[in-house]
Amino acid sequence: MDELLRIISGPWTTYILWRLANNGTVRFGELKRMVPGISSRMLTERLRKLEDTGFVTRSFKPTIPPEVSYTLTERGLELRETLNQLSALSIKWNMAGPCETNVGHGNTERTQTAKVS
Repeated sequence: MDELLRIISGPWTTYILWRLANNGTVRFGELKRMVPGISSRMLTERLRKLEDTGFVTRSFKPTIPPEVSYTLTERGLELRETLNQLSALSIKWNMAGPCETNVGHGNTERTQTAKVS
């Protein structure tokens, strides 16, 4: 369990996983907008770590401009319920971060977490 917690407790990692769990396949720029405050460098670093540890897959299409998208693997999808529960608790306990308080694009009101079945 320590290794799993070490991986998912890295900076921004739970937000990235949570966004992918609730939005499916997402392009890099869109994911960056979904995680307010993250730099492109940090997002790239976190996504590479998640890819290396088998939680995320990266797809590349050599279009102009290139299309890079990310999706959770089966391993990553197994975290969906846990991530949704953590998000709900953070809202309930008034400990929500920028992702929970910005669930919709441009929406800064605190909202309930969208759950995916």
